[in-house]
Amino acid sequence: MKSLDTLVRLKRFQVDEKRRHFTQIQTMIADFDRMARDLDREIEAEEQRSGITDTQHFAYSTYARAAATRRDNLRRSADELKQQLDEASVQLEGALDDLKKVEALNERERGVEAPVEIPVRAGRAARLAVGA
Repeated sequence: MKSLDTLVRLKRFQVDEKRRHFTQIQTMIADFDRMARDLDREIEAEEQRSGITDTQHFAYSTYARAAATRRDNLRRSADELKQQLDEASVQLEGALDDLKKVEALNERERGVEAPVEIPVRAGRAARLAVGA
């Protein structure tokens, strides 16, 4: 009984860890997407300021070029994180299934081991004892 309680706590901890990891990846993806959008706006502003939008032009802004490289890296990282998010989702679902199984087993064990109390009516029991 005690070992099942420990196992349930372990499974809950594992689910919490998987959920935290899943949420952390989601947050990172959202941050990377936001930063990439910010860099898009900065690149556009720099191109308007310089008047050169052709990335192959010799006078193209080095800041815009560096920002575009960073933006592309952020998007690539976000794509990789989306793959990790899919994996984390599968792991979280598996951990939740394991937890449900262990909790069901624990409840079944508690149901079998718990003493069964049969309610006795005081009036009838008292009459039987007295012989009434």
